Amino acid sequence: MDTLEMSRAKVRERIQQLRAALARHDLFGYLIPTADPHLSEYPPKRWETREWLSGFTGSAGTLLVTRDFAGLWVDSRYWAQAESEVAGTGIDVMHLNSVAGLGHVDWLLKNAPKGGRFGVDAQVLGIASSRALGDALKARGAELVTGLDLFEEIWSDRPTLPATAVFEHLAPFAPTSRTEKLARVREDMTALGADVHLVSSLDDIAWIFNLRGTDVQYNPVFVAHALIDMDRARLFVGAGKISDTLVASLKKDSVEVLPYGEVKEALAALPATAKILIDPRRVTLGMTEKIPVHVTVIEAINPSTYAKSRKSDVEIAKVREAMIQDGVALARFFSWLESALGHERITELTIDEKLSAERARQPDFVSRSFSTIAAFNAHGAMPHYRATEESHAVIEGDGLLLIDSGGQYRSGTTDITRVIPIGSASEAQRRDFTIVLKGMINLSRAKFPRGTRSPNLDALARAPIWAHGIDYGHGTGHGVGYFLNVHEGPQSISQTVPNDAQTAMEPGMITSNEPGVYRPGEWGVRIENLVVNVPAEKTQFGEFLCFETLTLCPIDTRCIEPSLMNDEEVAWLNSYHQTVWARLSPNLEGAALEWLKRRTAAL
Repeated sequence: MDTLEMSRAKVRERIQQLRAALARHDLFGYLIPTADPHLSEYPPKRWETREWLSGFTGSAGTLLVTRDFAGLWVDSRYWAQAESEVAGTGIDVMHLNSVAGLGHVDWLLKNAPKGGRFGVDAQVLGIASSRALGDALKARGAELVTGLDLFEEIWSDRPTLPATAVFEHLAPFAPTSRTEKLARVREDMTALGADVHLVSSLDDIAWIFNLRGTDVQYNPVFVAHALIDMDRARLFVGAGKISDTLVASLKKDSVEVLPYGEVKEALAALPATAKILIDPRRVTLGMTEKIPVHVTVIEAINPSTYAKSRKSDVEIAKVREAMIQDGVALARFFSWLESALGHERITELTIDEKLSAERARQPDFVSRSFSTIAAFNAHGAMPHYRATEESHAVIEGDGLLLIDSGGQYRSGTTDITRVIPIGSASEAQRRDFTIVLKGMINLSRAKFPRGTRSPNLDALARAPIWAHGIDYGHGTGHGVGYFLNVHEGPQSISQTVPNDAQTAMEPGMITSNEPGVYRPGEWGVRIENLVVNVPAEKTQFGEFLCFETLTLCPIDTRCIEPSLMNDEEVAWLNSYHQTVWARLSPNLEGAALEWLKRRTAAL
């Protein structure tokens, strides 16, 4: 039996174990979301239950298993990947047309048996999701059972809680103290009528307390909950993760460190007069079940989610420094790559190794900000492709190489995608590259009223691509943290997210700009820069914002079809390349400097 078949057999065996547990608990089915008790995008190993059970390694997806059916719901970013990874396991891949789709809820509306009991672990189920799930089952006359973590029964060697140490994010990289941040949160709590606030989202906790960790790969956060009231804050975290010195430092700021598991006791002990603020998109049902019924619950977005999205002028200046370090690493990498092609054996894995090594040479570098996507030709058509030792391509012949990568620096977080030609790019490839570039430039040049809801900007990037009868299945832009998660909210330039007040664009927000074109089995093109909202002008019609492009790396003009570009687009590209040259060239020498000079030459 080969390795692949052994993996599939293991998945089939695990599903049978889950079905045996369903029978023991008189359940007709069980839901396995991609989530943890903090609703993290990337769960720590202990809560990678969906991946463990299904073998699907993508970062998003929902698995539903009944006694005679298993379905994995994924959006278009993962269709090809999911089909490949779960083939032969008995799991059906269910296509979602939206990143925010709830296809499993629709399935239950049609298939849940009347009187049946359906299980899910409330500790990893968001409040909003629980309401949709409960309503669907109620409509079928079925029952939602939330108190069972079946993986405690079937996953014998399940990982424990992460035990790595927490560390401080200090000045000058953290220009605002935690006492100032706590004061800001408390002001917002008062405005909302709350006197206590539960925070479970890990990036919010890291931001509020100026702390960082390594509990989640690539995201500098740590597993914890926080309860904030008007004169103290309690941080619930695993034993031994915070040193005595740091405990003492936190105590000076009226922050008490308590065991991770005691948060539920603290919630249960809230007085009848308490008014607790929770964010229903960032707190699980399992946490709210511990809040006494007599306590007033106020639902609103975490104040820290807004606050951390709006980077200060000092933070933006630090991010610009990080972009220079990242740009230097990229220039050295691409210089090496172009000289090595045709002379060395280079694979998609080599790309990751060499690029990561160049970033690691930078003084403020901490880690990658996500798993590098190095995708040659057909692999580039899978937006979240990941090369592995078992399956990867050699970079040779003709085509397009897509590289999506990023770094965590103490001074900021980066995320960039570039596409370069290998050998000769075809006419069709150059056309796709150019229309993606036109979309990226169109959004980059946008000016819009302050408070514009970010989903409304999505069409600006798509319009030049739509003009050719083409579209792409992912959002155009996500918020980016400050030495925090590479994906953060509340803003998202996407046609699939709720177009609500939380998505309003405000000064200081950093967002990606990454349209694409994907041709399954052939190639993919995505060009990505990070941009920050900055003031543009004030008129009688109000304040207007525009984007400052932060990313510093040439866009490969060898892939451009000039006849498709207009004068304004060419002017924007030439101006961008002038900026890249001016900011990076003083930090480069030799072959890398010569490479930068060639790649920033005017079009």
